[in-house]
Amino acid sequence: MQADLASVARPATGRRIRFAPLLSAAFLLLVAIGVIAGKWLAPRDPDAQDPGLSVTMPGQGHLLGTDQLGRDVFSQLLAGTAAAVIGPLAVALGCVLIGVSLGMAAAYFGGVVDTLVNRLADLVYALPALLIAIVVVGVVGGGYWISVGLLVVLSVPAQIRLCRSAAMVQVRLPYVDAARTAGLSPMRTMVRHVLPNILPIVVTTFLLDFVSTLIAMAALSFLGVTGAAGSPDWGTMLANGQPLVAQNPWLSITPAVLIIATAASATLLGDTAHEWLTNKGTAR
Repeated sequence: MQADLASVARPATGRRIRFAPLLSAAFLLLVAIGVIAGKWLAPRDPDAQDPGLSVTMPGQGHLLGTDQLGRDVFSQLLAGTAAAVIGPLAVALGCVLIGVSLGMAAAYFGGVVDTLVNRLADLVYALPALLIAIVVVGVVGGGYWISVGLLVVLSVPAQIRLCRSAAMVQVRLPYVDAARTAGLSPMRTMVRHVLPNILPIVVTTFLLDFVSTLIAMAALSFLGVTGAAGSPDWGTMLANGQPLVAQNPWLSITPAVLIIATAASATLLGDTAHEWLTNKGTAR
């Protein structure tokens, strides 16, 4: 009887595991469309104000109602997708490029290079990233790309450590010695041979960096420290809607749900990509 139940339960679990990444990918595809064409897909001008409406519930031609300035909430969400996502993508990409380069170099060359990279990573890693970002942006002045650059610098040590650890395992294997003996340059050896074997770690950390930065930049916008000039932002919408929850809860609910759903989808997709790339590498 237990064997029969197990055989029935297994396919359902398999379907659930396959369905979740597909759902995550589909949601992230919609987010990508919002990033590219959000302003054009918005049914109304996201910056158009109608003080006569003030805060209204969904209806009267406004799918999610309006905010305190009479602006259409749905249009603001669509237009704010780019500001919410492009910055975290830039931070994640910057962390990957710097982290992979320095991490592989530290593992491959060792010695002084490894020591310098590790000390630099340890120094920056000890700093509280979000607190430093709030202080620096607050002193220098709010700026979307200033916060992006700052978060790259403060987030890259984790990427360096992970890539160095993964590459350290690879450079001790015989194929790297064979590449050196064959006269391949260090750059070619790292890019053509070491990098493909640490790709599961690189992809996973890229998506995790995106998730952590998405939340960090939303927090900075929520606190009013930074934001994309002239563009709506999910974090700012969440902050502006919080005092008006009783009048129109969608002002806060929708940006919060979008932030959580985007972060969860990227995390799940990262886990799936890591598993798939690892299995592919094992099979190869």
